[in-house]
Amino acid sequence: MAGLRWGLVGATTIGREWMIAGIRAAGGEIVSVYSSDAARGAAYAAEFSIPSATTSLEIMLREVDAVYIATTNDRHREQCLAAAAAGRHVLCEKPLATRLEDAAAMVSACREAGVVLATNHHLRNAATHRAMRDAIKAGRIGRPLAARVVHGGALPQHLHGWRLHDVAAGAGVIFDLTVHDSDLFRFILEDEPAQVMTIAQNGGLASPPVEDAAMTLVTFKSGLIGQVYESFTTPFLRTRLEIDGTKGSLVATDCMAQRPGGTVVLRHSGGEDGIALDQEDYYARGVRAFEAAVRGEGRPVATGEDGLISLAVALAAQRSAVSGRSENVQTLSEILS
Repeated sequence: MAGLRWGLVGATTIGREWMIAGIRAAGGEIVSVYSSDAARGAAYAAEFSIPSATTSLEIMLREVDAVYIATTNDRHREQCLAAAAAGRHVLCEKPLATRLEDAAAMVSACREAGVVLATNHHLRNAATHRAMRDAIKAGRIGRPLAARVVHGGALPQHLHGWRLHDVAAGAGVIFDLTVHDSDLFRFILEDEPAQVMTIAQNGGLASPPVEDAAMTLVTFKSGLIGQVYESFTTPFLRTRLEIDGTKGSLVATDCMAQRPGGTVVLRHSGGEDGIALDQEDYYARGVRAFEAAVRGEGRPVATGEDGLISLAVALAAQRSAVSGRSENVQTLSEILS
């Protein structure tokens, strides 16, 4: 079966480094790229042999079945609503928006239009994280009690733009990484975050008041507690994810990147066992699930609703960093009511 005809909304770095290859590996055809800068769009289209480049989102939407939105966070709402109105399916970068009401409008518009909306939470596709989820569901660590993630490094020089300076666009490590990590906890643990408490740090890389590192404590509905550390400022950090339960612990290392890799170890009363992993490209796997959902076969790896909840966690973390208090995370029903 032929893949979808895709339009890229934004001539972006993540498209260049990951998503163009991921869409094509999954069988999709990229037919157009939209950019507000005509010269940038034309150069991008030529670089990747994309047939069309345009400064008109309306024109692009006539040519495609689905769009991948990867512009700055503050532009997602308008572009998603335009796609939904045109009957086009939407794969959107995280966070879905900078405000919950905007993200909720995106989810509602896509529901009403009968199109698929997915959030590009790529870490759900990592073999390490899928193996941890499966092990927990199989009861291999008993009842999960605590979770910890370390996610960061040195933000690459070519990304030292709006992520460090533009508050209106959604700058900062909380919007960039906390959304991913809170979603990953939900995916692995099948539990819902209820409260967060966050300490934000500016280590001198970002423009104040933008945070370039943060540490967050999360309390889940089940009573499980989680700890999250993220940064743009720690070049020698080694990523790690650990889930501890009543009968064992799962420990993944080198597991929070964009390229497939990492290891998972199960620790228990009898010792320590490595877990076999089925590695594959995170982005291609996500696109395959998205295209299947468009055909009516299952659901995307992360839905628009999943993106709403990860945004709610990030916004609660931002509030906590300012208030110095624990902040409640809004539930999906509260957001959409």
